[in-house]
Amino acid sequence: MAVINAPFYPIIYVRGYAMRSSDIQATTATPYMGFNAGSTRLRQRWDGDIDKHYFESPLIRLFKDYGYQDAYADGQQRIGRVDPKTIFIHRYYDAADPDFGGDQVPSIEQAAADLRDRIAEVRNLISAEDADALKRFRVYLVAHSMGGLICRTLLQNEQLRDTPEAKQVDKVFTYATPHNGIEIAGLNVPGLFGLWDINNFNRKRMAKYLSLGRGTRVCSLDGQFDPKRFFCLIGTNHRDYDAAAGVSRKLAGPMSDGLVRIKDAVVENAPRAFVHRTHGGNFGIVNSEEGYQNLTRFLFGDIRVDGLIETQQLPLPPSIQAKMDEGHRIRAGYYFEATVAPRGAMSYTLSERTKGTFSAVLRQYDELMLPEKAGLDAPRWPHLFSCFLDTARITRGKTVVFSLDLAVSATEYEIDGNLFTRRRIPGEFLYRDTLCIRATRNDQGWRIRYNRMDEHWAEKLGIDAEQDAQGVWIPLSSKKGFRGKLRLDISAWA
Repeated sequence: MAVINAPFYPIIYVRGYAMRSSDIQATTATPYMGFNAGSTRLRQRWDGDIDKHYFESPLIRLFKDYGYQDAYADGQQRIGRVDPKTIFIHRYYDAADPDFGGDQVPSIEQAAADLRDRIAEVRNLISAEDADALKRFRVYLVAHSMGGLICRTLLQNEQLRDTPEAKQVDKVFTYATPHNGIEIAGLNVPGLFGLWDINNFNRKRMAKYLSLGRGTRVCSLDGQFDPKRFFCLIGTNHRDYDAAAGVSRKLAGPMSDGLVRIKDAVVENAPRAFVHRTHGGNFGIVNSEEGYQNLTRFLFGDIRVDGLIETQQLPLPPSIQAKMDEGHRIRAGYYFEATVAPRGAMSYTLSERTKGTFSAVLRQYDELMLPEKAGLDAPRWPHLFSCFLDTARITRGKTVVFSLDLAVSATEYEIDGNLFTRRRIPGEFLYRDTLCIRATRNDQGWRIRYNRMDEHWAEKLGIDAEQDAQGVWIPLSSKKGFRGKLRLDISAWA
């Protein structure tokens, strides 16, 4: 009898877009459709020697670390009862491969309908006629690129969203999915461009298969699925994406993963992380340690932590302040950079938002300090990160520990509409520090302590964070005059 124990539900992997018929055939010729692809990276040791870091693939790591198994046996897909901790592949491209008796590339809607049927098949394999197992059955969807749009179509399309299978989706994790469409040279792909079904990424076409009303952004789940249970992993490395002989990365530009623009890879109000990986290939986002660590913590972890900054004082350089005192109009924006890594991480981060990867949070002065002037009801504080942690990984005590590398800097300053560069020193920060943050569960909720790692050893227990009516916060300040609060929202996750 199958025993279904949360959070270890079956996983269905939904691969991404294959353009040409040769790409489709190459895809269908593999049993795992890319979920088994690993990578090898180099890192430098303390003595200058080079070590290889082998990432064996999400599939193999799920086997080794969590006891999952695949859905194949004796060269066939399993047809008898299977363990809930099984990984299935949604092979929707089989219908387009002549070797499998098909020659028609399925539409997004058809691929989503087939995903519904696949979930029903998985449910039968795991639960059969066991009433308790049927009641407890849930499934995780993990998808790359266009596969995420197929998952969303199952959850949002008016013909599919009210089915039992759509309701049994517990969490969705997407790698590099164009949730807001794909732009080529700054323009959304045309709806009439039907060659190789590229118009699947046109926003009007997306609104149709996602059953969105006029005026609703295509990156919205539109109330059909809880965005808190939908994770977006976003790639920020366009340079190493070599698809189409490098044409793709040139058209997508630097603020992308080589295909999908950073700003278009998110679902409204959903947690997301940024990693310096490309859309695919040897430096791809799926076959990465960063991707795997975010995936497993989101699926199996039990803590969610969100961080945002409230700015209280944004100082100006003396020469700029003097101009402002003289009555000149000063304009500037501000970059907020944040890199998060859990204790023990050697070769990865959970999220990396930096200027160098074009993923730092950018805010205008008025958005932060004069919201009414910017047409806002309240300041638009920068949300820095959402990360998921797992107390099962704690090797000592009851405390989860992670580091936050945090930096605030200004864009170029404008004085009366003219760029001020004469005394500008590149690379200057208003604030920069690395914090070691410790969270321990207690009867009152959470005790949060922190160390400033630029001044103290991270191994120390640190000091307690402050608390007010809005929650827990850590004071931020610099000798230049920057003042702010790092607010942390920590909650149970399941």
